[in-house]
Amino acid sequence: MSNRDDFPADFTWGTATAAYQVEGAAAVDGRTPSIWDTFARVDGAIADGTTGDVADDHYHRFLDDVELMASLGVNSYRFSISWSRLLPHGGDTVSEAGVEFYRRLASALLERGIRPYATLYHWDLPQELEDAGGWLARETADAFARYARLAVRELGDLVSDWITLNEPWCSAFLGYASGVHAPGKQVGTTASHAVHHLLLGHGKAVAAIREERPEASVGITLNLYSTRAASDSAADVDAARRIDGLQNRLFLEPVLAGRYPADVLDDLGERDWFEAQPESDARTIAEPIDFLGVNYYSRHTTAAGEASPGTVSANPGSEFVRFVDTSAPRTQMGWEIHPDGLVDVLEQAHSYAPDLPLFVTENGSAYEDTVNADGSVDDPARAEYLRLHVDACAEALRRGIPLRGYFCWSLMDNWEWAWGLSRRFGLVYVDYETQQRTVKSSGEWLRQFLAGEARAAA
Repeated sequence: MSNRDDFPADFTWGTATAAYQVEGAAAVDGRTPSIWDTFARVDGAIADGTTGDVADDHYHRFLDDVELMASLGVNSYRFSISWSRLLPHGGDTVSEAGVEFYRRLASALLERGIRPYATLYHWDLPQELEDAGGWLARETADAFARYARLAVRELGDLVSDWITLNEPWCSAFLGYASGVHAPGKQVGTTASHAVHHLLLGHGKAVAAIREERPEASVGITLNLYSTRAASDSAADVDAARRIDGLQNRLFLEPVLAGRYPADVLDDLGERDWFEAQPESDARTIAEPIDFLGVNYYSRHTTAAGEASPGTVSANPGSEFVRFVDTSAPRTQMGWEIHPDGLVDVLEQAHSYAPDLPLFVTENGSAYEDTVNADGSVDDPARAEYLRLHVDACAEALRRGIPLRGYFCWSLMDNWEWAWGLSRRFGLVYVDYETQQRTVKSSGEWLRQFLAGEARAAA
């Protein structure tokens, strides 16, 4: 069992949100539509038919939300900046109202002793840039670097810690391959071109941030999955290799080692396209970073399989991969609860860059929360999930991994992308009719843990 004293005194403890999921005020003070504003209005795209137009109304209620964070005892808050709120239409003219909102937010955090961590891109590309080609177009990487420069120029005196991209795997493959996320396109393995342009934009943004604020701390957040084969058979082991390659190594290796994994490019059938890109791209993508953020929710158990509903293929026409159900408990999202996998992915990232500080920038769980007659919200399953993964962080430290912080997803219930308002991840319950916030028992557990009054899991 772990307690607060098992972590360094300067360990970062935070919660996280994303702009489109919490801010609301979608058309207020000059903000223009992003790809998620557009996608949320496509019939059938969102499970419950809602949009992020209001969400948690964080744009108007952020001062109260900062007080909630302070009450939990966290010392950091990871939020994202809405690109189209700061630069309407994705252009180069900064919105004074947008700047003022994020300056007020950062100032309020600092006044309460909470360190702001700003993510520049959490999936909300301005619609005009998507219309011009989106992340399938190389020019979007340059637009992102310009946006990063302007954001840091306007906010860098208040925000010292910057994350370029959140989960580029999702932006590329859910946005351009499966189409279940904005912009909802299905271009097959060409979606891997979006991977390259996202990572190129990351590298260009790192350089731009350093030019503006040499003292800034800059990183990127990747969503990593612990991946294992369902058996020792050669076919199942190869299935695990392919999923680990597509999910993890396709991002870890270019960012941390300056190369793409050749086997993954072959699996995709895209080696020729990648090799045709300028040689300087590899150096740009591998621009040195100050930390790596890791988002972890679950693991994959994989086996070789035939083409059938529920199977996926890295390269259509090749072997298929089947995700195997195990006996492990699952969250409402259907994701297997496997805290040891958090240690696995931290070790994997650590193996590429042994001296690079790591942060768990997202980790959390969705459950069907209900409000008790007295107005309280008990969520023991989420509290247990949290305890288990905090303990996994302690184990990572015991193994010598340079883990510097942990951000719980999420501060409060919010608009959960294609699931709309039908999934709740928060430590704080949000009544979407009244916008009343209620700290759940999981949030109370975190407060007690940070105060040294509770332990993590056995």
